[in-house]
Amino acid sequence: MLYSGFMSASEPPFPKPQEPQEPLGGPQLLEVGSAPDEPCLRADAARNRARLLDAAARLIAEHGAAGVTMEAVAAEAGVGKGTVFRRFGDRTGLLTALLDHSARNLQADFLGGPPPLGPGAPPVERLRAFGVAVLYRAVDRLDLELAAQPEPTRRYSHPSVQALRTHVTVLLRQIDPDADCDLLAQTLLAYLDPALINHLTRQCGMPMERLEKGWLDLVDRVTRTVG
Repeated sequence: MLYSGFMSASEPPFPKPQEPQEPLGGPQLLEVGSAPDEPCLRADAARNRARLLDAAARLIAEHGAAGVTMEAVAAEAGVGKGTVFRRFGDRTGLLTALLDHSARNLQADFLGGPPPLGPGAPPVERLRAFGVAVLYRAVDRLDLELAAQPEPTRRYSHPSVQALRTHVTVLLRQIDPDADCDLLAQTLLAYLDPALINHLTRQCGMPMERLEKGWLDLVDRVTRTVG
């Protein structure tokens, strides 16, 4: 059983969660490359989008995430500033798009890669491996992760965030289907928030080994596998 000792005896049990299950017919990549209401891109539009993202990636490599502005990307790509705004909406949309490739690679790993991150390992082992993978990938591109954070009203609804939450929820449901897996998934993912990772590693000087150990301990305690 998942940890629920904080509940009083008079409180009702956790409700049955209503999150989506893993897709029928095997794992499938979730869409993270565009906003939910963005239509499929034509071939020429897709090429232009890739050109703009290449320009933004070059700017980040040379100047860091702080050096990426809509104007700078337009100049680097040799297009008008309006083209960049029409494609990405704002700077956050542009930076978020840069993270999509990494997000899709992570999805491919946890949906169809080798265990323990991918299928074939017990769900608790997969949950442990998932958090470690997210931690280290976040640190590798932390400046971009921080700069691409959506504003608060959009932060938890972005498709890439929803993909991670769905995966964690499914694993938790496999461990204990009677728990409120949706809320527990939110709690676990808070540990992997880039802003928290930045605070702990850069401002508090914590080594990654400690964060990794903390994640494993958190999973063990939540799933009551300690001792």
